[in-house]
Amino acid sequence: MKKLMDENWLEIREYKGEGYKPLVDYGEWRVAILRYLDELQPDRIDRMERHCQTDEVFVLLQGYATLLLGGNGPAPEGVFPKAMEAIKLYNVKRNVWHSILLSQDASVLIVENRDTNEENSQYSSLPPEFRKQIVDLGHLGNF
Repeated sequence: MKKLMDENWLEIREYKGEGYKPLVDYGEWRVAILRYLDELQPDRIDRMERHCQTDEVFVLLQGYATLLLGGNGPAPEGVFPKAMEAIKLYNVKRNVWHSILLSQDASVLIVENRDTNEENSQYSSLPPEFRKQIVDLGHLGNF
């Protein structure tokens, strides 16, 4: 007789919808999936965010993604793109402004502190010249 897997041994989660979805919270950390959503189209990205209490790890699982970094000053200092390679870890350090471009088939694994939220993060609107850079990047890539 085949024994069913004990759910106390193994938890299996997946997400195939759009946007950001936390899948596992444990102790002080969270694992989530980020998938394409219209708000991450190059012409719709109008701000960057930064997390004041934690680093944030990104891993491209499929598709194409480009991290957009903005430095760690009081406001984004520019748009510094980093094309992601599949299965590499990208650790965006605490207080670094960032956003991301995703292809429609992209899936990105995110590991962050469980309590990362709007209260311990900051958001900054991007000036028109930074937004133009992002749109231009979108025309060069698979976005």
